[in-house]
Amino acid sequence: MARSAWAIVGAVLLGSSARPSSSPAAGPQAAPVSPSSFAAGADCLACHNGLTTPSGEDVSIGAAWQASMMAHSARDPYWQAAVRREIIDHPERSAEIQQECAACHMPMAARTGPVDVFALLAAPVSTAADRTDRAALARDGVSCTVCHQIQPDGLGTEATTNGRFRVLAGGGERPIFGPHAIEPGLARVMHSSSRFRPAEGRHVQSAALCASCHTLTTHALGAGGTVVGSLPEQMPYAEWQRSVFAGGADGASPDGRTCQDCHMPAVAEPTPIASVLGEPRPDLSRHTFVGANAFMLRMLDRHRDALGVEAPSPALAEAASRAERLLTTSTATIAIAPVRFDGDTVIADVTVSNLAGHKLPTGYPSRRVWIELTATDAAGRVVFSSGALSPDGRIEGNDADASPTGIEPHHDEIARSEDVQIYEAAMVDAAGVATTGLLSGVRYAKDNRLLPRGFDPAGAPADIAVRGEASADPTFTGGSDRVRYRVAGLNRVDRSRRGSFRLEAVLRYQPIAYRWARNLAAYDAPETRRFVRFYDAAAGESATVLARANVAVDID
Repeated sequence: MARSAWAIVGAVLLGSSARPSSSPAAGPQAAPVSPSSFAAGADCLACHNGLTTPSGEDVSIGAAWQASMMAHSARDPYWQAAVRREIIDHPERSAEIQQECAACHMPMAARTGPVDVFALLAAPVSTAADRTDRAALARDGVSCTVCHQIQPDGLGTEATTNGRFRVLAGGGERPIFGPHAIEPGLARVMHSSSRFRPAEGRHVQSAALCASCHTLTTHALGAGGTVVGSLPEQMPYAEWQRSVFAGGADGASPDGRTCQDCHMPAVAEPTPIASVLGEPRPDLSRHTFVGANAFMLRMLDRHRDALGVEAPSPALAEAASRAERLLTTSTATIAIAPVRFDGDTVIADVTVSNLAGHKLPTGYPSRRVWIELTATDAAGRVVFSSGALSPDGRIEGNDADASPTGIEPHHDEIARSEDVQIYEAAMVDAAGVATTGLLSGVRYAKDNRLLPRGFDPAGAPADIAVRGEASADPTFTGGSDRVRYRVAGLNRVDRSRRGSFRLEAVLRYQPIAYRWARNLAAYDAPETRRFVRFYDAAAGESATVLARANVAVDID
């Protein structure tokens, strides 16, 4: 391999903002590992499927992972379109962009050599048993032998974020970490069949492990590929650290929860972790990796042939249902109270509370949560509406959906249908213009995403600070936000329609906002055209209702 090629890899793994030099960079994982150091997830299924609790629940590790977004991180059509867009925008940095994106979306391929994302996706896969097939490793996404080989050194620190976690370099015996001590005889059985030797490593249950890829700072690029700034693209670990959930993660508080507690919930009954000689273990983590992207899971299933999806359709459907259950039961609440009159104006306070251990929404900035408030008369006719969802995925009244350069401000009060409260992170480029290009964004002009309980906005560091009008809103606090709605003129409604009016507040979530999808239409490439087509066909189902509340208002 050319030294210059590995200079690119080293620079990316170290998060360097400079152009790579002619010599490999030193650092957490500057040296490549052999493709044989990893295995495709299918190799693990034989022993880690067929797992059943004493009460009969199927908790098979391999089947659960296979239907998750982790398993589809490289097949994700939005990710592929976004990588293509960045390459078109910044052709001088194509190699580095692909390597950096692959570090977490194609981690096995990224650690075994320079990555050409689209060549690997298009390459024929030889056989599942060929452990040197980098195309197979690339398409396997975030697989078993990635997370379970991560070394504990430096987890949760800047040294291991941006996908810079360490796995052992070179050949030889490969440790596979799990939370339990393994009897030597059983360890030999696994080693003889897989080349990996199980080792106790409780760090696999720590939130810091997840921070390796879910803490990401991107470098904004200008003309000629020069670095013009940086952006904290996703920071859920830092957000969690400042919440009540991290304060009790050691068991000192009943609020203590880690990433795995919510996204890999434990099985209540002692259950074997392997179908071959497996001993019952307490607190087996379900490898469902349940998240908030039911929309994408259904898109993967619908277009499985075009995307090379291997997970069975019923498994993807159940994964999408799990995601929606998490969203509707454990994410947020909304309430309308109090409601009062000021002349012919109804004044209603709507309070949204965040139940998650991080900002809502968190992670990739295409995500948004918003309030739809509707007032209807006794006949069910709408007399006021703010935040209605259009069939094409737009939010009515949203400045950003109306214009590629618009940003809807944060609101403390809303009195017009043209205004809507949207919780989101909105980026701008070096010229101060709104952008959905990750490698064009230099700062957030707006970040009013709902804060987790315990989060003190006054003391937050710059990378997770509140931005825009929300920073001056006294009702925007750790755990909740209050928006005051003023609905004028209900007393002037025709007398035959007066009487009992109803206010309904609905909290909606959209993992890929309209503008983030539609801005890709300007890029003429197979991946961008394909995703826009997929999105347009499913835009009407792109949002999930997180919570709703309603109250009757008697005008008379």
